[in-house]
Amino acid sequence: MSRISTHVSGGRRTIGVMAVVAVVCLAVGLLLSRFIVSPGQAAANAAPPTAGPITVPVESRVIGNEVVLRGDVGYDDAVALSIETGDLGGPAVVTGQVKEVGATVEAASVVLEVVGRPVIALPGELPTYRTLRAGVSGPDVQQLKAALRAVGLDGGDPAGATYDAAAAAGVRALYQKVGYEPPTGGEEAQGAVKAAQESVAAAQAEVGAAEAALGSAARSSAGASLTELDGQVRVAEAQLAFLAEQCAKPVDPEAGPAVDCTPPARVQAETQLATARAARAAADVAPDTSAERASIRAAKDRLTAARQALGEAQAAAMTPLPATEIVYLPSLPRRVDAVSVERGGTVQSKFMSVSGATVQITASASRADAELMAPGTVGQISVDGTDVPVTVAEVTEPDAAEADASGEAAAEKKPAGDRRKVVFTVGELTAEQIAALQGSNVRVRVPVSSTDGEVLAVPLAALTAGPGGESRVELVEDGTSRLVEVTTGLAASGFVEITGSKEPLEAGDLVVVGIASTEEETAEDAATDDAEEPAKDESTEAGE
Repeated sequence: MSRISTHVSGGRRTIGVMAVVAVVCLAVGLLLSRFIVSPGQAAANAAPPTAGPITVPVESRVIGNEVVLRGDVGYDDAVALSIETGDLGGPAVVTGQVKEVGATVEAASVVLEVVGRPVIALPGELPTYRTLRAGVSGPDVQQLKAALRAVGLDGGDPAGATYDAAAAAGVRALYQKVGYEPPTGGEEAQGAVKAAQESVAAAQAEVGAAEAALGSAARSSAGASLTELDGQVRVAEAQLAFLAEQCAKPVDPEAGPAVDCTPPARVQAETQLATARAARAAADVAPDTSAERASIRAAKDRLTAARQALGEAQAAAMTPLPATEIVYLPSLPRRVDAVSVERGGTVQSKFMSVSGATVQITASASRADAELMAPGTVGQISVDGTDVPVTVAEVTEPDAAEADASGEAAAEKKPAGDRRKVVFTVGELTAEQIAALQGSNVRVRVPVSSTDGEVLAVPLAALTAGPGGESRVELVEDGTSRLVEVTTGLAASGFVEITGSKEPLEAGDLVVVGIASTEEETAEDAATDDAEEPAKDESTEAGE
């Protein structure tokens, strides 16, 4: 009985195993059927797909054309500073005011202190080549006056080319501005000025005394005025006339004569009248003052000589501008790039290198691209993921010989590889951005043409030419297509602007860009390839 039970149990296990094996075989068979292709099916699969149009929608987008360049970042106009040390009379020892690299040099600021005296930076093109003193003339004097005016100081007539008192006053104001005593002509020159001033004062006093003597000599020696003399003449005339009148009357025998009519009395009256008239006549004759006038002339000559000596002494003592204490730079402010001296050392030649404080980018462009980038054209760079604007500051001009040529002939003579240097100024940067940019090479994108906002646009592949050369697109609607004549505008980055059409076109309308080929390429892939393949310009290929 137990043998029968054991036999039945073993049979059931066998049936179960066989069922599991059957299920596994069925699953494997189904899986392998996916990889086994019959010859007929393989031939069907190898046949080319049915040809059909590839369509993309009309888009509303901004179309822009740009030039892409590579440029080196740096600072503009590097200059090495040096000073004349021959007039110092000894070693040019640096005593202070040593700038650090990265510091800014402003106009009318001290860039170095040598033997206790400042070296002042001023704007100007000409280098310092001599000390400016009273009476010196030349273009360097004009440059000084212009520089003083540029920093807000009065140096006199800017058109004047002579170093005069006004220029010296401007130099004194400059030294006061930077906090140093102005240079002088020395104690000997100051003593000469004081002595000359005393000589002028003495000569002026001598002239005054001579003029007073002339005034005294010009007055009458009797001290009588003309009015008094005229009165004396009239009195004498009246007395003589009265005497004559009285003596002409008959004499009363009892009373006797009223006046003394004797000849002596008459002679006395006539003498008095003659004396009065002579005194009056003498008053009309100028006294001899030739000696006094000669004294005045001599005194004035001595005063003129004293004043001339004073002018010369003052000129010798006028504030000079030593060649050792000034440096000119074409533009300011500047950035300190390198310093080759230290406090306690000596200045041998060039002591500092400075560049413009403005960050700039220098790039190379083809002639055709350069002509699209006039000064003032705005582009952009990317700094740490942030777009920073840049502006075209300068595009190098052709050589003078080429400039004499004109028209297309000159362009044809120019080699195809001719290039131009384009300088960009960079917009406002943070200190971190400046540090990141310094000495780097960046990509500059400069839009040279763009639509004014979004416009209707299609891929360039959607355009075909009609029999008359007109532009057309193939519009697909409800499974049917028709050709629509269009007017095109700006083309860039694989797209072209549609400015007008014979039939209404709207964003979203489908246009044909090609026919499906034997390769498995979807309409979306074709549209993407056509739209996103930018036209490479010469500058992009050369720069990248």
